[in-house]
Amino acid sequence: MRLQKFMAQCGVASRRKSEELILQGKVKVNGIVINELGFKIDPINDNVMVNNRKIEIEKNKVYIALNKPTGYVTTLSDELGRKKVIDLVKNINERIYPIGRLDYDTSGLLLLTNDGELAYKLTHPKHEITKRYVADIKGIPTREELRKFKSGLNIDGYITAEANIKILNSNKDSSTVEIEIHEGRNRQVRKMCDKIGHPVITLKRVSIGSIKLKDLRLGKWRFLTEQEIEYLKEIK
Repeated sequence: MRLQKFMAQCGVASRRKSEELILQGKVKVNGIVINELGFKIDPINDNVMVNNRKIEIEKNKVYIALNKPTGYVTTLSDELGRKKVIDLVKNINERIYPIGRLDYDTSGLLLLTNDGELAYKLTHPKHEITKRYVADIKGIPTREELRKFKSGLNIDGYITAEANIKILNSNKDSSTVEIEIHEGRNRQVRKMCDKIGHPVITLKRVSIGSIKLKDLRLGKWRFLTEQEIEYLKEIK
């Protein structure tokens, strides 16, 4: 088994994040630092350590929905000492981590798990999972600005995929809009709103695919239902 896949199944981090840990020289196999991504191990007989801590495959898979507040990072460690979303999930023995990211200043639905294969699948670009947001933005977008937002915008040298945006309500200085995207690039919604001249004031993610935030209170979490887990696993 490839080392990064084993690490993901152990609940260390997603497969991509595990690759970063390997390249940073933080992983040892049988006492030897490994920094090549193609390295294969024997999951039963090899001793694997991450940051000098032995890891083993998690037998109990955990799937969690969290209503992330602003002011929290989705990384497992932070050099600036900022609050981490993982600190909000109490009384869980398994080592879980976020599926994807949600910006420091964005609130709303975030999924966490120790199922490395599922996390890898859901963050792969080929899976166009709809993510829905509600945002307060400055000003009132025109019909032409809404059309440009929907059809694709040039941001950081790439053209965004088709998206949806509709105005829920507005006043003289701001609007509340619902936005749906199928990508997950860094700060994408904010950059798209900036591009059409209506910067984000507040931003909240309310659903990922068919999994909805609903009435989950800010800073609280719940286990996913069996139906929600099956839905995620069936995504092709």
